[in-house]
Amino acid sequence: MKERVWTPDGPLDVGLAVAPQRHGGGDPTWRQGRDGAIWRTSRTPDGPGTLRLSLRATIVYGHAWGPGADWLLETMPALLGADDDISGFVVKHEVLQDVARKHPGLRIGRTGRVMEALVPAILEQKVVGREAWRAWRWLLNKYGEPAPGPAPEGMRVMPEPGTWREIPTWDWHRSGAEAVRARTIATAAWYAAKLEAAPTSADADRLLRTLPGVGVWTSAEVRQRAFGDPDAVSVGDYHLAKIIGYALTGEKTDDPGMMRLLEPYRGHRHRATVLIGLTGLRPPARGPRMPVRDYRSF
Repeated sequence: MKERVWTPDGPLDVGLAVAPQRHGGGDPTWRQGRDGAIWRTSRTPDGPGTLRLSLRATIVYGHAWGPGADWLLETMPALLGADDDISGFVVKHEVLQDVARKHPGLRIGRTGRVMEALVPAILEQKVVGREAWRAWRWLLNKYGEPAPGPAPEGMRVMPEPGTWREIPTWDWHRSGAEAVRARTIATAAWYAAKLEAAPTSADADRLLRTLPGVGVWTSAEVRQRAFGDPDAVSVGDYHLAKIIGYALTGEKTDDPGMMRLLEPYRGHRHRATVLIGLTGLRPPARGPRMPVRDYRSF
């Protein structure tokens, strides 16, 4: 076991910082213990690792296991938003004033691991969350490896890129991921080394969007998590534009309308959407919900 003690230079909400890395309630790479500690696995450049995060007063305690332990502790501050520059961000809408005061510890963290963000983002393309998260759990339970150290039962580390390329068609089907998403992930895995080496969010965006099946939405979801990009907006999201329009104007809007509303926050547009999400404001539900598909044969 390796350990590190880190004191942030300002308010920090550890849970909010790492929450975007969680993909569903049963995510095998993420757990929160009864004591409040957060456990997370990662396939680092040095190999698999498990990180345990706990906060006492204003001090963060990190404990890590596995070949990737040193890397996880070295990058722990970045994961928790130490590199997040909030200069220039000013709340422009009254509805956000209160939530910004209530969450002074909001920070956008970065993992530095592109494939860990890309695979679940592809699984989440144009489907409801429960369908994507079911596939993510199935694939990691089948092809991931056990988390190093005394991690909570059932935690797994995501597979290496080569494993994603070799998953047979029938197992993609069993997971609930249809051929298009399976092919997109397998193709991306061939370019994993190049993607992981992207030095900036803008470079990653250019590389990601050359891959078949990866568009604006998927690229933004990856850059928010891997690079902590405060301006990467998930254009094309099924719900986001409606939520932002309703929260800021009382009326739902579309993607162009959303981007007009977010323009005053340019440079921090993703940060603004996170704050909007924290307001809890949602348009009234009308009409049928998007169904959870399940075409697997047993």
